[in-house]
Amino acid sequence: MSNGDLRLSANQKCWPEQAKMEAVLQKALKAEGWTVVRAHPFDKQKQHGFIDSQKMGMEVFRGIDPTAPLIVAECVWQYSHHLLHGLFTHRGPILTVANWSGTWPGLVGMLNLNGSMTKAGISYSTIWSENFTDSYFKGGLRQWLTEGTLSHDQSHVKDLRLLKLPRADEQWGRRAARRLKQDKAILGVFDEGCMGMFNAIVPTNSCTPLGFSKNVSANPHSLLRCVTSATPKRLR
Repeated sequence: MSNGDLRLSANQKCWPEQAKMEAVLQKALKAEGWTVVRAHPFDKQKQHGFIDSQKMGMEVFRGIDPTAPLIVAECVWQYSHHLLHGLFTHRGPILTVANWSGTWPGLVGMLNLNGSMTKAGISYSTIWSENFTDSYFKGGLRQWLTEGTLSHDQSHVKDLRLLKLPRADEQWGRRAARRLKQDKAILGVFDEGCMGMFNAIVPTNSCTPLGFSKNVSANPHSLLRCVTSATPKRLR
């Protein structure tokens, strides 16, 4: 499965690179004894093989086994809302794969999709590579194919609860929190969920109790007037 842009020109421009990536990825899977079944064909009229809308994404998911192992291969920027609905109910193991490239933003697109799935509570594994022949990639792919999940070294991650702020900083933070909760503030959000970024949507039921009221607008001028008129005095 390969997800793309809403814009036809972007999908057509990016398709040759995506096709090359998929060919190398299929070769890596074949070496592990697996055969790839593409979830959606190349569209001769559109001249690309991306999923390019929510509607198309729904149609694709209706036609696949919900328990099958599923790979989302991303070589370019993608709109996560094309896939998120289907991934939410998919019961088979999910793997997101991206190219490591300074030219083609597949890694950025994959991380956006990963963030959206994390927020939605969807279980998935993820891996990336520059050429899909390195031992790190091949070992990770093999683990996912045999176990249905992929683990990464997380020894660098520290539990946030272990963090100790200097007392003065902690006191300032508590004062700021009390002030915001009492006086309130407007959180200006421009084009919330743009390009399917479910991970960027701030839940109203989470921010309102903290003193933030959301103002969601597609007009940056009206949003700016609203926010500047409600900006509180400097916190002391």
